[in-house]
Amino acid sequence: MKVIHNAIKRKLYNPVIINRTAELSYILKNDDETYSDKQIEFIIEKSPQKHKEAGFAYGWDSRFDTIFKLPMEFGFVKYAMEEPIKISATGHMLIDALNEEEPNEEKIQMVFLNSMMKYQSNNPYRKNANSNVPLILLLQVLKLLKEDPEENGAGVFRQELSLFICWPTNDAKALYHKIKQIRGAVGYSYSDEYMYEICLELLGASDQQRNRFKLVQICGEAVDEYIRKMRTTGIISLRGNGRFIDYNVWEIEKINYILDKYSNYKTFTSKDEYFEYMGDVDTVVVSMESATPADTTDLRKSALKKFALEYSKETIYAELYKVCNKTASTDYMLKILPNPVRLEFLTSIAMVQNFKNLDVTPNYTIDDEGLPTNTASGGKADIVCIDKEYKSLVEVTLMCGRQDQVNNEIIPIRRHLLEAKKNQENTFSVFVAPVIHEDTIEIANWYKVKDNLDIVTYAIDEFVKTIAKEEHIAGMLRETSLREN
Repeated sequence: MKVIHNAIKRKLYNPVIINRTAELSYILKNDDETYSDKQIEFIIEKSPQKHKEAGFAYGWDSRFDTIFKLPMEFGFVKYAMEEPIKISATGHMLIDALNEEEPNEEKIQMVFLNSMMKYQSNNPYRKNANSNVPLILLLQVLKLLKEDPEENGAGVFRQELSLFICWPTNDAKALYHKIKQIRGAVGYSYSDEYMYEICLELLGASDQQRNRFKLVQICGEAVDEYIRKMRTTGIISLRGNGRFIDYNVWEIEKINYILDKYSNYKTFTSKDEYFEYMGDVDTVVVSMESATPADTTDLRKSALKKFALEYSKETIYAELYKVCNKTASTDYMLKILPNPVRLEFLTSIAMVQNFKNLDVTPNYTIDDEGLPTNTASGGKADIVCIDKEYKSLVEVTLMCGRQDQVNNEIIPIRRHLLEAKKNQENTFSVFVAPVIHEDTIEIANWYKVKDNLDIVTYAIDEFVKTIAKEEHIAGMLRETSLREN
């Protein structure tokens, strides 16, 4: 119950009573507010959990298991009633990566690759009718498709991923032939209902079970979640604006190693043995260097210009509002990107679309297609914009609380700006967030007095209105002066 208490306090688990109580709902939505211990006791008391998991008592004990089961399946942590909690080597590696001064995204990616290349759908923690290693099955089918001259290296079509989710065995060749059969019959143009009927057949679903296996899940939500999990490994790329998934060619050495070592795998009935297997770090794969070019700037910028042409300005504005308001995107590609990454990507596109003669260089990491995989690393501005008049550093965040914006954003922005002004005097920073805390504005104004630094702050609605009417990025600096006056 101490762990449940902390999960609620940190807003990781939010029982429905919170949204039904005005005061608690306000705290949930306000990053600066936290629940008191008395309020958490009230939330727990008013939220009896009508839930039962094997090995756990009915109620909150079982809810604990549902919250933390996936980290256990991934081999990060092991727990059971009346037993000590154990954290594995991969669990410690993940904790260490997150506890660095800036979260180490590359190390986090390696942790998930280490887990996903071993993760078995039918494991001792989750009995499942399907029995395979999802990442291995995907890599094997991709390999077969790439070796097939008729397929032109297209990868796996997004709608075909429903087959992977429902595929009952680890027989990659049979799945490859099924994909060939479907492509031969209908190509790439068919309805979700068509694939849904094939998946129900694979699942052996009776007429009574059709309500259990819903079309929106098999052909929609589960596919999106599948792609997100595969992308956490760093070895999977999106192609065709999210319509296909494929190898990340920069990671081919890792892919070949994984296929060679893990295609034939041992299955487990013992939870302890499975945990030891999952929790062990494969030091070979996590130490492999990526073939990512030393400088990916040109690819990042060319991909950015491509998407700036393909999406309308109005679409990008709408997507910016969605990500800042925590509203789901329906765009095939954008909805796969984690929200902080999506915000950097969309902001970069908006800058390219709206300002004349502006060189826009985002610093997010990319895959071999130029699509972002992680946010800009620490020590760099999120986006660097240069024209003949100014060098501007654009920083974006989804964090709205005072402490987060001031300590995590404005103070580092000051450092970036002081460094940039050593080389170019005409430099200013733009800070964008869903809403701007009043103390954030005060600190930004104080740095103008103290260090003669221009840090202009924009809530997302102000940002969109400003870029829509200004031709040059210098207008963002002038617009802020007008607002202050």
